[in-house]
Amino acid sequence: MSFDGFMTRAMTHELETLLTSGRISKIYQPYKTELVFTIRAKGKNHHLLLSSNANFARIHLTNEKYDNPSSPPMFCMLLRKHLEGSLIEKIEQLAMERVLIFHIKNKDELGDETFKLLYVEIMGRHSNITLVDKESGIILDSIKHVSLAQSSYRTVLPGHIYKRPPEQHKENPFEIDAEGLLKRIDFNTGKMDRQLVEQIAGLSPLLATEIVYRAGSIVNRTTLPEAYLNVISQLKEHHYQPELVISNKELFYMIHLKHLQGERKSFETTSELLDRFYYGKAERDRVKQQAHDLERFLRNEWQKNKKKIKKLERTLTHAEQAKEYQKLGELLTANLHMVKRGDKAIEVIDYYDEEGRTITIELDPQKNPSDNAQAYFKRYTKAKNSVAVVEEQILKAKEEVEYFDLLIQQMESAAPRDIEEIREELIEEGYIRRRQKQQKKKKEVKPQIEHYCSTTGIDFFVGKNNKQNDYITNKFARQDEIWLHTKDIPGSHVVIRSTEPDEQTLIEAATVAAFFSKAKLSSSVPVDYTKVRHVKKPNGAKPGYVIYEQQTTVYVTPDEDLIRSLRK
Repeated sequence: MSFDGFMTRAMTHELETLLTSGRISKIYQPYKTELVFTIRAKGKNHHLLLSSNANFARIHLTNEKYDNPSSPPMFCMLLRKHLEGSLIEKIEQLAMERVLIFHIKNKDELGDETFKLLYVEIMGRHSNITLVDKESGIILDSIKHVSLAQSSYRTVLPGHIYKRPPEQHKENPFEIDAEGLLKRIDFNTGKMDRQLVEQIAGLSPLLATEIVYRAGSIVNRTTLPEAYLNVISQLKEHHYQPELVISNKELFYMIHLKHLQGERKSFETTSELLDRFYYGKAERDRVKQQAHDLERFLRNEWQKNKKKIKKLERTLTHAEQAKEYQKLGELLTANLHMVKRGDKAIEVIDYYDEEGRTITIELDPQKNPSDNAQAYFKRYTKAKNSVAVVEEQILKAKEEVEYFDLLIQQMESAAPRDIEEIREELIEEGYIRRRQKQQKKKKEVKPQIEHYCSTTGIDFFVGKNNKQNDYITNKFARQDEIWLHTKDIPGSHVVIRSTEPDEQTLIEAATVAAFFSKAKLSSSVPVDYTKVRHVKKPNGAKPGYVIYEQQTTVYVTPDEDLIRSLRK
C-alpha cells in the first residue's frame, strides 16, 4: 500500500508542524470507523480526519464536509469528555511503523492536569484508534474492540493495559549504510524489491520498486545502494513532492515516482494529496457495504426484465402468425366436404397462393370437420388479441429496465444518506417490503441536494437520486431557472440558480451533470439544458422521470477535480 511507514512519517511531520500546541475544540464521528477533530492552532481551524476503515485507513487534514449522525456514538462521547478543550503537546511516530501517537494534556473536573495518549494505528483491517491514560497505560476505549478470541497477541478493550503492535524487527532505514544494506541483500536470489521490503522498516512495495527502478536495468552492488541512499536522503530531510499518478488506476506518494507511467498531479502538502486520492473512495466503500443487498436486488430486477423482454418478443413473433391461422380456418371451411371424422390431416388447394399450390392442414381426429375449422378461427382470435397485450407488456418491461438502470447509476455515486432515500423509494413503489424495525414511518424530511458554485460565483444544485431529482426539479427550482440533464443517458437533474447564467457556469454545471451520470467515464458527453418551465413530469410517471423541450445541447468531459473544487 502507498500509506507506508514513510508516508506516516511525512504525515507526522506535517501534523507536528501545524497542530502542536493546538487545542481540540470539536470531535465528530460521522461514520463507524472515522473521526473528525477540529483543532484550533496558530490562529486557524484545522479539520483532522482519523480513519480506521479496513480498506482506507488513513490520517490527514481535510477540507471535505462530512454528515454527522443526530446522536453521537459512545466512543465519540467518551472522546469529547476527555479531549475537547485539551492541548496537543506532541505528535510522534512509533519507530517507522504506521502508528501515530498524540500526546494530549487536559484538566479534569477538579482542575488537575491529566495526560492522555491517542494511538492511531494505520494497519489495514487491523487499523484502530485507541485512547489511553498516559500514567497508568490503561485503555479508556477504542473505536474497534479486539477480544482475546480475535487476537492472541493483544486485547484492545477498556480497562486493559495498552500493548503496542508487534515489532517487525527490521533495519532502521536512516541508520543503515551502503555496507549494511549489501549485507542484508542476496543478489543471487533476485527479487530485490521484495528483499528490501523484508529487510527495511517502513518500506512499501511501491517505494521498493522505485528504488530498484532507479538502480538501473542491471541492478548490482554499486547501483542498488546508490539508488537506495539517494531516495532515503530525500525522505530523511523531509523533501517531499506529493504526487498522484493516474493510469489504469490511481497511485500516490509523497515523492516523484519515476517508474510509474500516466497523468501526474502535484500537490502542495501530503494532506491535500490524501484528501484528493481518498475523495469519494471511502464513501463508495461504505455504500457498497451498507447497500450490498440493495444493489444486488436492483441488478437482479434489471436482468429479470431484460430476460422478460426477450421472452415477450418471442411470444409476439408467435402471435403475429395470427393471419396464418385465419387462412387455414378459411381453407378448411371451404373444403369441409372433403374432411372425414378421424382424419389427421387434409391436403387442399391454397387459393391464396398465386401458383395454386396445395397446402396440408393438420386436424384433430377427435373433432368433426366444423369443430376443426372453428379451432383455427379461435387460435386466430386469441393470437390477434394477445399482440396488443404483449406489446404493452414489452413497453412496460422496457420502462422497468430504464428505471433500474437509472437506480444502478445512482448507486454508483450515492452517499450513505442517499441510500436510504433510494431504499424508501423502492418501498413506496412496492418493489421491496419495509423492514420490521422501520415499521414506524419517519417524519418526512426535505431531501438534501448537493450545492455547487461556479467559478464565476453562480450557485447550482444537483439531485443524486430520484427523490432528490423530483424535489429539485418540481419544488426547489423556479420556472425561469436553467435545468440540465445528460441527453438520453441516465443521470442527475441539475438546476442553475440563475435565469441567464454565463457560458462558464453552463459548462461547469453541464460537467457536473455528466459526472453524475452513466457516462461519467466518457468524453464529449451530450448534456441538454432548458428553462425549468419546459420540463414536465407525466402523470403516473416513475420517480425522477421527466420530459422536456426547447433544449440546447452542449458537449463536456467529466472532470473529478473540477467537480471537487466547485462543491460547497
